[in-house]
Amino acid sequence: MKTSDCDILIIPGYSNSGPDHWQSRWERQLSTARRIEQDDWDAPDRQAWIERIAREVKKAKRPVVLVAHSLGTLAVAHAAPLLAGTNVKGAFLVGMPDAEHPDFPSAADRAFAPVPRDPLPFPSVLIASRNDPYCSYATAEDHAYAWGSALIDAGESGHLNTESGHGPWPEGLMRFAGFLKRL
Repeated sequence: MKTSDCDILIIPGYSNSGPDHWQSRWERQLSTARRIEQDDWDAPDRQAWIERIAREVKKAKRPVVLVAHSLGTLAVAHAAPLLAGTNVKGAFLVGMPDAEHPDFPSAADRAFAPVPRDPLPFPSVLIASRNDPYCSYATAEDHAYAWGSALIDAGESGHLNTESGHGPWPEGLMRFAGFLKRL
């Protein structure tokens, strides 16, 4: 599949993705990409987020590929039952946070925990860092296996965001192209 063959729905996490974040850059670079906007990025509400994802998927005219970062990955996992049988062809998940960890941000809705463990109803890949401050690699690996996601070890890359030096993130774009090719 090529980017021109699908609607790429960008799903940022807590506090949205700023203008230099790789998700924002991809949104500007990829003509079929658009961000799923949320009513409140700084006080996430799980139910509102998953309902918005389901609505945006329904509106899509082409096959859908989800591109989620951080809390957006958990929103996709929670929305998955609503997305079964839809035109979602795959999910590219990056930097999953551990919503069950005591250090999970208090501003985020605790309803994101527990993290679903059911297999996702579409192909997916989870990219995880060995030194992500928001999730251990072992936790990400465990969830990838539960979800049926291919796991990609990003090495010591922090949270794979602007703060960890992943603004442009060309390696991620190459991984995304490879993922699309397999869909």
